[in-house]
Amino acid sequence: MQKDKFFKAEKNVVHPNETLVKTHCAYCGMQCGMNLRVNVATNKIIGVEPRYDWPVTVGKMCPKGVTAYQQTNHDDRILKPLIRDDTSLKGTKEGFREASWNEAYDLIANKFRELQVKYGKDSLSVFSGVSMTNEKCYLTGKFARVALGTRYIDYNGRFCMSSAAGGFLRSFGVDRGSTLPWTDIHETDCLFIAGSNTAECHPTSMFRVWNVQERGGYIIVADPRETPIARRADVHLDLKPGTDLALANGILNLLIQNGYADEEFINNHTNGFEETKMLVKEFTPEYTSELTGVAPKKIIRAAEIYGKSPNAVVMFARGIEQQHKGVDNVSGYTNLALVTGKIGRPKSGVATFTGQGNGQGGREHGQKADLLPGYRKITNPEHVAEVCKVWKINPEEMPQPGVSAYEMFELMEQKTIRGLYLLCSNPAVSAPNLNFVRSAMKNLDFMVCSDFYLSESTEFADVILPSVTWSEDEGTVTNLEGRIIKINKAQEPIGESKPDWQIQVELAERLGKGKYFSHLKTAKDIADEFRLASKGGYADYYGATWDKIDKQDGVFWPCKDENDMGTPHMFLDKKFYHADGKAKICALPYRPPAEEPDEKYPLRLTTGRVVYHYLSGNQTRRIQFLRDMCPEPYVEVHPETAKKYNMDHEDKVRLYTRRGEAIYKVKVTEAIREDTVFVPYHFGHEQSINLLTIAALDPISRMPEFKVCAAQLEKVEIKKVQ
Repeated sequence: MQKDKFFKAEKNVVHPNETLVKTHCAYCGMQCGMNLRVNVATNKIIGVEPRYDWPVTVGKMCPKGVTAYQQTNHDDRILKPLIRDDTSLKGTKEGFREASWNEAYDLIANKFRELQVKYGKDSLSVFSGVSMTNEKCYLTGKFARVALGTRYIDYNGRFCMSSAAGGFLRSFGVDRGSTLPWTDIHETDCLFIAGSNTAECHPTSMFRVWNVQERGGYIIVADPRETPIARRADVHLDLKPGTDLALANGILNLLIQNGYADEEFINNHTNGFEETKMLVKEFTPEYTSELTGVAPKKIIRAAEIYGKSPNAVVMFARGIEQQHKGVDNVSGYTNLALVTGKIGRPKSGVATFTGQGNGQGGREHGQKADLLPGYRKITNPEHVAEVCKVWKINPEEMPQPGVSAYEMFELMEQKTIRGLYLLCSNPAVSAPNLNFVRSAMKNLDFMVCSDFYLSESTEFADVILPSVTWSEDEGTVTNLEGRIIKINKAQEPIGESKPDWQIQVELAERLGKGKYFSHLKTAKDIADEFRLASKGGYADYYGATWDKIDKQDGVFWPCKDENDMGTPHMFLDKKFYHADGKAKICALPYRPPAEEPDEKYPLRLTTGRVVYHYLSGNQTRRIQFLRDMCPEPYVEVHPETAKKYNMDHEDKVRLYTRRGEAIYKVKVTEAIREDTVFVPYHFGHEQSINLLTIAALDPISRMPEFKVCAAQLEKVEIKKVQ
């Protein structure tokens, strides 16, 4: 496997009475290499060390990764199944009693059967997540469609990576989050990073990012906030939230007008250029500036740097993707690489910063409403037949496509969906328009939640099943490069907790579908079946055996057979995955945000992460150090805006939109636009910013518009005690 100048052959120190278990972090798509320290006498995880032999991060870890081991033996772990015995308390932490697994399984099976007999198979739904292994993600899709027979399954990646998937599929015909390995990044001449607070959200990438500048290369950042990476960028494109496509079109126009288009590449390997060229002509620097708020000279300079750079990588994250035109944004930025021919070779390409640990693999193998393993389409009869052969069911038994994550909550509110099996996700914090989503969950007839901590979502459940943390099981995940890697078990499950795959195998037996699942005795058994199910698909994992993964430090898909070493660089042969082998340069008319500021709501609200927390915060808010570093959310406000509203640093304010409101402390900072406010989204209950966000959905990805909506501030006057 490819090594680079950062690679070290340092060996980790093995302490007396300890053993080291080689694995990867539980959090973001970097999947940093780590060794879990296990006490030999107690067989308990007691610490962590970085892995210097891991080629992607070579010994780097962030604050979350350093403390991730503290999840496993935390006092808050759920150790036994819990059953609600007071339905009047639904929506609270109260009203549960401990139960046996047999009692919990019997109740679930009986309730699921009862609902399906009365209301049909599609009265049940599954909502899952991509912090699970590929094996668990695969089996969850099979469980929904075979054990439950429902069409309604979707996952939290719909709120994370779905726009990247939609954009890559449209532009390339295939969805892999990076067209090149991360070990190429520091060797390029220009990084164009859009909508990514990389230094906080993917900090273990930063040694490669900074090295681009140290070698004389350039960094361009598009972000409404002056994040740490924007502060050091050669050009900071400080655009209004929601105007990314106008910016991409403006830069593309300059690349074409100033002679940076690669005509040979365009003619031989793409379609759509002439139409796109005509569309972007109106996006002059002045017009683009009018739409985005970015100074024309910055737009001109960014296009010049990217155009002149011999090699360049366009990178992006949720900032451009979590919009109701997120797919257009992704294809818009991808156009830059396609028009200049800076793709399909080392040191150049397109990459997305994956938010969840298995955000790539988790969307490829059957958790999405319309997809089957190997990125097969459930609407394609040939694809269905291939998977049915592995699952040993008749094609007519395969359910039809369902709907996206947020649309499932709409069906819950309408009583079309009456039962929910929720695992590895916390939509009571992470979904948009939370007042509606919480109401929809409360409206369910029956809800099962599998988790290792009590989350805000478990408060709506009727049964809670104790699952295991990542370190109590084994399997594979696919990191942000498209590299399949191995997670190794470090200790036995505590209490009565079980891996989600085991729970599904045992539940399938109770539901009378055991013959389709009973042969799956281990995670390795599932890995072998899911590799077979992916064989021949676009996301072909068949050749990525566990042995090969260990020997090669991971395997890039596609990997089609035992002799295939994997595919670190995509499109080296300049063949794309559309039927004619060509990529699509997309002509994309600009659309404004779904909700623009007005007199009543004059500000633009945007959301994002901080370095100390992960997703809904259900894991990281329990770790003392991380909680101490960021104990509560806040609203970032520019000094001029604070002055206008007569607010000072740490004043309490009411932030509100057309959907809800919340009280936050003010953080006055010049690192944000005057017309914009920012709140981190890792907090629950009445601190959740998603009480305010809008559920306007992208027409292709069905991604909600988390990153921009109209908002207003109001200072909260503190009454003095007399």
